[in-house]
Amino acid sequence: MTDSTGLPQPTTALPHEAYLTALASLDQVGPARLRWLLSYGSPELVWQLLRAGKVCDPPAQLAVKAEQLNKWVAEANLLNPQELWNKCCALGVGVLALGSAGYPPSLALDLDPPVVLFHLGNPDLISAPSVAIVGTRRATGYGLRVAEELGAGLAQAGVMVVSGLALGIDAAAHAGSLSVGPSGAAVAAVVGAGLDAPCPVRNRKLAQKVAAAGVIFSEVPPYVQAAPWRFPVRNRILAALADVVVVVESAGAGGSMHTVKEALARDIPIMSVPGPIDSRASEGTNRLLSDGAEPCLGVDDILMALGLSNIVRGSPNKRKLEAPLEQRPAPNEAGQRALAAIGWRPVSVEHLGLRSGLEFSQLASTLSWLETHGWIQRTGGWIERCARGD
Repeated sequence: MTDSTGLPQPTTALPHEAYLTALASLDQVGPARLRWLLSYGSPELVWQLLRAGKVCDPPAQLAVKAEQLNKWVAEANLLNPQELWNKCCALGVGVLALGSAGYPPSLALDLDPPVVLFHLGNPDLISAPSVAIVGTRRATGYGLRVAEELGAGLAQAGVMVVSGLALGIDAAAHAGSLSVGPSGAAVAAVVGAGLDAPCPVRNRKLAQKVAAAGVIFSEVPPYVQAAPWRFPVRNRILAALADVVVVVESAGAGGSMHTVKEALARDIPIMSVPGPIDSRASEGTNRLLSDGAEPCLGVDDILMALGLSNIVRGSPNKRKLEAPLEQRPAPNEAGQRALAAIGWRPVSVEHLGLRSGLEFSQLASTLSWLETHGWIQRTGGWIERCARGD
């Protein structure tokens, strides 16, 4: 059995989460193969069928050969679900099955929700708004500084930072978020390894702090050997937990670009931090900008992309949010036309009149209404939108 947060409790009658843990511990079992196994029935039934060698005919796209099936049969007859469950208890690792209480709603509604999630920390702290900050392990000093500043600024603004606990950009973003202390938002991580060893040794203390201040998720049961293929798979979870994905530094290919791909499949906005054109660490981020990603020049840009209201400006560590933009009255048809014509770059009144097709008197009153209700701001003769939300 588990408690309300999915934490295992020792018991003689094993819950179905224990059998899910056992199934997910089998060699080369990822999300797709686990879903296929569960098409045979409940986790306990599937475990018994495996032990008896009665699971067969996997779909061709799963590429499960007879040798792999035989290996699963052998493993099922050697592994003890009770022992695996006891290991989760000993580590304090919680287990959440899809559909159970405490399972993150943003993942439950995802295109490809994890069947089972293991966690350290409190999954109830998952909340919106949230931003995934990702980037290369081989970060430059510039990238590390930007990631840490973004993490701190977002946490101070009440935004959860999600990352992968890897070296480089991930670690810097987590460290920045944690630097705010209890007054900041909770922090979350998604890793591609078992929670007995969720990250590189150099980040173990950081992982402990993340678990204490938030939550760490993994699809990989404890003590299952790490494998390179698990990290791209976990990136869909990282993307699904985010309202915006920010890439700080990235080569032209790699894990960050895979997270971008997963975010695009979910219509999650991508933002990219510009970098030197001769830096390999910025090759991917600059390419994203060239392809149309929104530039991220600081925390303000991210908050705007989240659809949050104006920031009370001040020192980077003293930013706070006003009421959410959703509380503003919706603009009328003329207001919507004006907002569409403004786009996301500053524009003069003259150009706005040409773009919107509104008569000057109607445009003037419309702009006044939009400014009063927080949809636009005027700076030095230029008009710009305050945030997304139309």
